[in-house]
Amino acid sequence: MKKYIVFAISFILLFSLFQLLFQVLSGTLLTFMYTPDMEEAWNSSANLSQEVVFKSNHHPFLLTLFFAFLSATIAYFIPKKFMKTDND
Repeated sequence: MKKYIVFAISFILLFSLFQLLFQVLSGTLLTFMYTPDMEEAWNSSANLSQEVVFKSNHHPFLLTLFFAFLSATIAYFIPKKFMKTDND
């Protein structure tokens, strides 16, 4: 059980680190590659709605972490199950 706890803590820390690193690098890359068109933005601003609506199209980080952790837990215990049956 001690090995699993070390595995779980390591997985959560590494997953969070890589997720953060991926978001920072992809955001930086997208920012460098973006070229705004000010004239088109000005022309299309007359057609914009005057109402502000807040909504999110991305999954929350904790849900992603939960599914990744569930998958890692299953992957951790499956080899132990097969090793135990092979030795019997």
